[in-house]
Amino acid sequence: MEMKNQGDIPFHHLSVDQFLHNYDQFIDNTYPDMKPTREVEHHVMTDILFDPINSMYCATIKLFSEMGLNVIVDTVISNDKWFNGFYELLSDYPILFVGVQCSKEELTRREQSRGDREIGLAHSQFDYIYSYDEYDLEVNTEELSSAACAEKILSYMKSDQEYSAFKKSSRRDRS
Repeated sequence: MEMKNQGDIPFHHLSVDQFLHNYDQFIDNTYPDMKPTREVEHHVMTDILFDPINSMYCATIKLFSEMGLNVIVDTVISNDKWFNGFYELLSDYPILFVGVQCSKEELTRREQSRGDREIGLAHSQFDYIYSYDEYDLEVNTEELSSAACAEKILSYMKSDQEYSAFKKSSRRDRS
């Protein structure tokens, strides 16, 4: 994580995946002998759990921001409901809205090489994820190294340019 490794500006990385993983660990550690009496499909578990976990994630971002901390928000905003949740909770805070770009082919290749994602998820979310009209800054992770992307972001932050793209956004129609 290049942004955290540089020494000029302290950052705190928050990933929605950490929140989901910690929930899974909580269940596994608290109820190690639990034996469900019926199978629940993955999408049903997601429908039940993701919104509350995502709400806690967003609230933590807001808390860190309220405490004056720099937060790296590591998530994919893949639908209007999630975007609106972020917007309602965080639009009054300084947010550098960074578009992290790469081709659909590269995203699919990364998804397959990671091994911890449902194959096809990246492809299915691609058009929505890249539907935002304006960012404060864009970085292409296919063309730039992680270090070069971090340097571009840090240079923008040090330039005292206004963070305006997220504030200029508005609630999106529910998809």
